Amino acid sequence: MNQVSALRQLGSTQQKLLRGLLAAPQGLTVDDLCDALGITHNAVRQHLTALIFAGFIGRGAPRPSGGRPQLRYVLTPAGRELFARNYGLIATGIIESLYQSAGKDAVQEVLARLGRELGTRAASHINTGSHDEVAASLADQLDALGYEASTARHDGETQVEAYNCVFHDVARAHPDVCQFDLAFMQTATGRPIEHVECLLHGGKSCRFRIGAAKVDPGEAGS
Repeated sequence: MNQVSALRQLGSTQQKLLRGLLAAPQGLTVDDLCDALGITHNAVRQHLTALIFAGFIGRGAPRPSGGRPQLRYVLTPAGRELFARNYGLIATGIIESLYQSAGKDAVQEVLARLGRELGTRAASHINTGSHDEVAASLADQLDALGYEASTARHDGETQVEAYNCVFHDVARAHPDVCQFDLAFMQTATGRPIEHVECLLHGGKSCRFRIGAAKVDPGEAGS
């Protein structure tokens, strides 16, 4: 279940409570939430307990009140992630603008460079053991970027399948944005990557074959 679906699974009062905290980065007290939601202190505390247990709300800095400080509640990072952000629309606009102002070659280089930079960061999370272990850990890294990736057996080997291309809309007009995917995976694994099936061309997924690890010439001669 994605985070947006998780938000919809909550009751209307809990959704309203979370939206109230989203609009109040400094946090809200139980009294604030009672006024905003029109429910009792006990009801607010029950909802807070459930949302704290779920990891969506935490305790913030108390509010000075002249007497006993009033505890404030704030959204956690997980709570903020419940609210959708239309990154795809923004990314598409930026890439389209780059195509118009800088041209195809410049866009390819930008995407490849970004892929290499993120791939370098991901490399420490790639299991360099067997081929299957490399594929599994690469799928995990792609999944973390939003690719909905997993491994599957094809042609007698384990390959990586991605069901959610993060550049899908812009790739329809500019397929070369796949330079990012290839640069990311090749840098992360240190292995050649072959794009053997593509969603844009009627494939069931974007499927990638992982080549053999490159052998250092010094090691080969030892």
